[in-house]
Amino acid sequence: MYPFSYTKVSNTREAVNAGRNGGRYIAGGTTLVDLMRETVEHPETLVDISDLPLREVRVTERGGLRIGALVSMAETAVHSKVRTLFPVISQALELSASAQLRNMATIGGNIMQRTRCTYFRDVSAACNKREPGSGCAALQGVNRTHAILGTSDDCVATHPSDVAVAFAALEAQVHLLGPDGERHVPFADFLLRPGSTPQREQALRRGELITAVEIPALPRPLKSGYLKVRDRQSYEFALTSAAVALHVRGGVIRNAYVAAGGVGTVPWKLPAVEEALVGERPSDRLWAEAAGRAAGGARPLQHNRFKVELLQRTVERQLRTVGDSK
Repeated sequence: MYPFSYTKVSNTREAVNAGRNGGRYIAGGTTLVDLMRETVEHPETLVDISDLPLREVRVTERGGLRIGALVSMAETAVHSKVRTLFPVISQALELSASAQLRNMATIGGNIMQRTRCTYFRDVSAACNKREPGSGCAALQGVNRTHAILGTSDDCVATHPSDVAVAFAALEAQVHLLGPDGERHVPFADFLLRPGSTPQREQALRRGELITAVEIPALPRPLKSGYLKVRDRQSYEFALTSAAVALHVRGGVIRNAYVAAGGVGTVPWKLPAVEEALVGERPSDRLWAEAAGRAAGGARPLQHNRFKVELLQRTVERQLRTVGDSK
């Protein structure tokens, strides 16, 4: 681990100032500390924001949900309003990591976590995300767990977060505070596809701090849920996953919100699937036909071609689970 300095801040003004001067924010530290220990990351200054007042979960005036950036994954998962309004969020969190990590890790940190690509974490391997211009070892290497959607010639790494898939499906917004004040970024625009700059992963400006994630007030009644397919039952990242929320009224699907994980360089919203569902009556045939659109534009690699069919099957299964639930 490289030498670094450490400072703890007591308010958001101090945090923004420290961040503007090059400090890296840390709260739970469940990702950043690991990367520092592996010498993948070597920040000069850590800014501890764990004392900031960003730990509230509340229903907004319009009936959405605002989750403070420093609320832990565990606290969010069991919160009564989260479970009642958006069970897909609770389920995604409970299928993430271990109980110990969920107790430490924060919502803001979770969506900021970096890829679990083994080549990114192996400092002897070529990785454009870690060292721009060095190449991407995964392209010709072992790429079974890598992305098939949103990839580029410079990077094929997946985003590892489960709850980010739920946030993408629910069309959340990320609240930011920085030197220029507050701003809100749609979740779809917050996490960036690699393109030719895979080292830039979020739409953050220098010194900006995540303060909250807000889910809008979606039509009710709303049924939702999360499915994660992985090599083993626990403590494993997704091969594929699906976050689904459906608003059904009068026996017809009025609104559909669907996203996939484990297959994209970012949590992958599935508008073609959503469009196939809206205005239709739930049926096994509908679930299969809509899910058949899930892998549109996929670019599978040598070892992950199976993900095309697995993604379609995962989406179909979760559409049926949510759509047929009472």
